[in-house]
Amino acid sequence: MPLINVRTSLASVDHAEALLKELSAALAQQTGKPEGYVMTMLETAVSMTFGASTEPSVFVEIKSIGSLRPPAMTAAFCDLISARTGIPTNRIYIQFEDVAAASWGWDGRTFG
Repeated sequence: MPLINVRTSLASVDHAEALLKELSAALAQQTGKPEGYVMTMLETAVSMTFGASTEPSVFVEIKSIGSLRPPAMTAAFCDLISARTGIPTNRIYIQFEDVAAASWGWDGRTFG
């Protein structure tokens, strides 16, 4: 049920599959949820500005049924994404959303 969606203005990201696997492991560790339920997404070549600049930037969505710890997770994911993309952490925004179990569907049912 945890989801991390990374959108970047970069045309491509080197070793994208490796990054997705790192994000998956990190999100499972950060939320304490089984990695078998974690979904990761990476969207490149997204038109965006940050601070009125078109320099490379990243927007990250992290959603989960509970278990979100924004202060610790912000540092961990900014550092990981910056290390893998070269985009400075001050050009990364992260949005956290705690989703109600009844609003998250999987395998023909919801979690709540």
